[in-house]
Amino acid sequence: MLRPAVAADIPFIRSLTTRPDYAPFISDSDDAQLQVWIDSPSDRVLIWETDAARGFAVVRDIDRPGGIVELFRIALDRAGGGQGERFLRALVDHGFRKLGAERLWLDASAENPRAVKVYTRAGFQVEGTLRAHWYRPALGRAVDLILMGLLRSDWQALEPLQVRA
Repeated sequence: MLRPAVAADIPFIRSLTTRPDYAPFISDSDDAQLQVWIDSPSDRVLIWETDAARGFAVVRDIDRPGGIVELFRIALDRAGGGQGERFLRALVDHGFRKLGAERLWLDASAENPRAVKVYTRAGFQVEGTLRAHWYRPALGRAVDLILMGLLRSDWQALEPLQVRA
């Protein structure tokens, strides 16, 4: 369900990052920056597919000492029906199983309680809030940024059957 992005995926990614309803929650990057992440040895752009491309995420710092990996720019083509939870579980599994992460972390806009709920259900814990930290042009103001993390040991406790597989 997850695969590495290629240059041909950039229009799909941009179709999500430029959506007006996503503007308060996710930033856009131009084609050149997306290609840099696609080509990077320390980052991955992943496409989540079911019957077609449904979402994407940038996974950063996969070569960082200590196995601390950031999940960045997580977006789906449509919300609802449990798609976000399935996508996030695939990302978490990929991070711990394939990338050997010891810790996954992400941030979320406090203006996006739906995302925070999905992250919490997946086992991420709120580790702090940066107040009025992230300026959102679509809102004309800075919003609070919630920092969340998930340790390998917490993931193993949540998914004992999958971890042993």
